[in-house]
Amino acid sequence: MAGSRARRINVPLRHVARVCAVMLFVLLGHVTVIQAFGSRALNSDPRNERPLIARYDHPRGDILTYDGTPVATSRLDRGGPYRYRRVYRHGELYAAVTGHLSLNRATGIEQAEDGVLSGQDARVKVRSLVRDGAVEGADVRLTISERVQWAAYQSLKATGVPGAAVAVDPATGAVLALATYPTYDPGTLATFDRERLAGVIGRLRADPGRPLVNRALDRLYPPGSTFKLITTAAALASREYTPTATVEAPARLRLPGTSTYVRNAGDRPCGNGRPTLLYAFQQACDTAFAGIGLQLGQDLLRDQAEAFGFNARDLTIPLPATPSRYPVAMDRAQTALTAIGRHESRVTPLMVAMMSAAVANNGVLMRPYLVQEVRLPDGSVINRANPTPYRTAVPPTLAKYLALMMTTVKRGGGTQVAVPGVRVAARTAVTRESPGTERNALVTAFAPADAPEVAVGVVLEDAGERAPAVGPVARAIIEAALS
Repeated sequence: MAGSRARRINVPLRHVARVCAVMLFVLLGHVTVIQAFGSRALNSDPRNERPLIARYDHPRGDILTYDGTPVATSRLDRGGPYRYRRVYRHGELYAAVTGHLSLNRATGIEQAEDGVLSGQDARVKVRSLVRDGAVEGADVRLTISERVQWAAYQSLKATGVPGAAVAVDPATGAVLALATYPTYDPGTLATFDRERLAGVIGRLRADPGRPLVNRALDRLYPPGSTFKLITTAAALASREYTPTATVEAPARLRLPGTSTYVRNAGDRPCGNGRPTLLYAFQQACDTAFAGIGLQLGQDLLRDQAEAFGFNARDLTIPLPATPSRYPVAMDRAQTALTAIGRHESRVTPLMVAMMSAAVANNGVLMRPYLVQEVRLPDGSVINRANPTPYRTAVPPTLAKYLALMMTTVKRGGGTQVAVPGVRVAARTAVTRESPGTERNALVTAFAPADAPEVAVGVVLEDAGERAPAVGPVARAIIEAALS
């Protein structure tokens, strides 16, 4: 009797036990799902401060120039929950390269190399844990030369107009300088005071000079006469032209299917109206190169532009670079305009430097890069740059022709970029798409012309009467690189 009663009592207990088991299983399953699939969302939730506290609880690796000077480092901060604050030496000078690390986000090298700088990269984390039992960040040594970067930034600043400058070693692709103006001090964004941070961000975003924009990598400009370097390369590669071949260069050229004319400066023909290609390049004859564009067609021009890196979406240095572009599906009139750097052709200042770098390196464009090496706190190197070819822009023979033509330029570029005692190869441009639009000034150059050590790209944005200052900016960079 007692046994049957016990069995009757045990029935609901077994039901309760089963329900509890199911609930426990659901709870454990839910926890597992959260840990496996929801942890990233929880960690990125701005209300969750634990990842931020962990991010700042140990020193981050330094960012150093090629010369070995730290330009971004971590300093102990005893106030609040965050232990180490980021400090930037000469912040405005290097902001386009280092970027910044704030409570909200990271940019520049701080973002691109975050894994090694923070110590979360597997190679860094394992070694630091084995050695010291704690996470430590690795140092990132850049390719940036202090002397060249200083010259680039200070000469841009001296113009008083927005702009950007890039200097590259044509033999390796190492970026020697990357500067933009106006810029900002990354240290003002490294504060742990959220109200102050919001105020700084608001002021920078409202600034009409747009100091947060990295003009060297992210802004696109009409290339103007600098694109004639590519049009000339396409003409020579077609074998229909040589430097001494005569070309048609009337005072004005009517664009097919339109009532619009391309005109030379002063509404005059170049030379006698039938100059050599070399003379037309020296004098930047718009009608000559528009005619060459009509003769070659858009496909040949596009192929040549892409050989120099236009329309490439794979370029990171490791900062991502906005692709320079050569348009598709044009009519003949638009093709003629692109041959002289107008219509929808656009370049970044980095591309302006790359054009000269390819010519300077016998037609081989090396992949640009900003990071020379990554070094652990114990001094061991875990990553070192390995210069690699990026594009073959032109054959070596054509590169020599182009270098010679750039060196003999007398108008604009040859006088503005001239360095005493050094043969400089250069091509300048002042662009204006239509009356009332911005007047940009550009220069692409390399030096010494017979043994290149540096290639330069400079853009001054909406320069107006200050457009001639673009040459002295390039000259200052070249002098710093060669000194």
